[in-house]
Amino acid sequence: MHKDDILQTGRDVLRIEGKAVQALAESLDENFAAAVQLLSDTESRVIVTGMGKSGLVGKKIASTLASCGTPAMFIHPAEAGHGDLGMIIKKDVLIAISYSGETREIIDLLEFIKRIGIRLISITGDKNSRIAQYSDIVLEARVEQEAEPTGLVPTASSTAALAMGDALAIALMKKKGFGEKEFAFVHPKGHAGRRLLKVETLMHKGQQIPAVRPEDSMDRVLEEMSQKKFGMTCVLDHSDNLVGIITDGDLRRQMQKSGSDAMKKTAGECMTPNPITIKGKDLATTALNLMEEKKITALIVMNEDNHIQGIIHLHDLWRTQML
Repeated sequence: MHKDDILQTGRDVLRIEGKAVQALAESLDENFAAAVQLLSDTESRVIVTGMGKSGLVGKKIASTLASCGTPAMFIHPAEAGHGDLGMIIKKDVLIAISYSGETREIIDLLEFIKRIGIRLISITGDKNSRIAQYSDIVLEARVEQEAEPTGLVPTASSTAALAMGDALAIALMKKKGFGEKEFAFVHPKGHAGRRLLKVETLMHKGQQIPAVRPEDSMDRVLEEMSQKKFGMTCVLDHSDNLVGIITDGDLRRQMQKSGSDAMKKTAGECMTPNPITIKGKDLATTALNLMEEKKITALIVMNEDNHIQGIIHLHDLWRTQML
């Protein structure tokens, strides 16, 4: 097979699957809204089931729902009849994925599902199938053609089912008001969670903050900077208001300009007034972007009353593996 033929095959598959998802978007109706409402109202969990490729899609949908604030789990339909049905309780909602709507392993569960009163949502390519007829809500995900030439391998159909699950999860997430704070809470170890960290969770505070008075000598400034090791110190007036900052760069520039006379000056004479600051409630990514933009390695963190809350250093962000 020639390289050009391989590329064309890949493009054809992507176009077919893209077309399937686009058609799905245009066909959404009130059943989708009803499904989101049902999932939002449930006081228990969402159980997802599917066989074969649909099962793999179901696992992804359950995982996405859980990460977006809706407790969900996957149950293999073939294992359900051998004891796993005990995992399902009356207040659960079941999402069954079957393109044909005639998957034997799921059909075998329908009597149990109805007997205990579980609400059933089906994602299927045939709204007249047996599983669809048993469902409380049918989400039709029919595709015009599979991407595989014989039409025997689930490709566009499994992509459509997966997209439908993502649409449910995100619509449900928005309906519940599940935002950045909640997302970070359930993703504490992931990259997404790290990107949602607040400055106040990483900053140094209290006695760790380097600070001098405007009248302090440069010997005192050097001592404070050496002890606290941030490459800078805040300059505070006697009401502890921030009036300036002195950095390693400021010291070098003073030495170049004044030579040894620089050490005879006070902190107030060498400081840079109106330093760049950030709020504790800001995202750590905001601090990182600001440091990169201004080519600095530390930021003073201010609280809502415009008093110093802490110091955040570039190394603190590196330790989160955010970069």
